Amino acid sequence: MTLSKIDLINKKFSTRLMGYSRDEVDQLLMELAEVLGKAAEERRAMKQRLDHMQSALKDYRQREETLRDTLITTQKMVDDLKAQARKEAELILDEANAKGQEMIRQAHSRQAQVHEDILELKRQRLQFETQLKGLLTTHFRLLEMDPEAEKLEVQEAKVTYLKQAE
Repeated sequence: MTLSKIDLINKKFSTRLMGYSRDEVDQLLMELAEVLGKAAEERRAMKQRLDHMQSALKDYRQREETLRDTLITTQKMVDDLKAQARKEAELILDEANAKGQEMIRQAHSRQAQVHEDILELKRQRLQFETQLKGLLTTHFRLLEMDPEAEKLEVQEAKVTYLKQAE
C-alpha cells in the first residue's frame, strides 16, 4: 500500500480513554508527512534526473557508435590510400627501372657501335698508310731510276702492251 503526504495528514485516529495524546500523534503525523513529502519529491526529482541521464547516456552511446564507425571507416580509407600509394610507387619504380635498363641497353649498343667505328677507322688508317707507303715507295723508285733504266722500262712496257694486243 502506498501512502502519500495527504493520506498521512488526513489520517484520523480514534480516541480512547487512556489513548495517545492527540496533539503528539498529530505532530508526529505532520512530521512524517513532511518527511514522506520530501522523499516523494526527491524520488520524483531522482527519477527525472535518471530519465535525463539515461537519455544522455543513450545519446552518448549513439555518438560513441558513430565515432567508432567513423574511425573504422577512416582507418579503412587510410589503409586503402596507403595500399594505393604503395602500388603507385611500385609502378613508378618499375617504370623507372625499365627506362633505366633501356638507357643502359642503348648506351651499350652505342658503345659497341663507337667501338666498331673506331676499329673501322683504324683499319682504314692502316690501309691508307699502306697505300701511301706503296705510292711513296713507287715515286721514290721513279726518282732514283737512271734514264737508261727508264728507257728500258718504257720499252718493256711497250712490248708487254703489244703482247697483250696480239
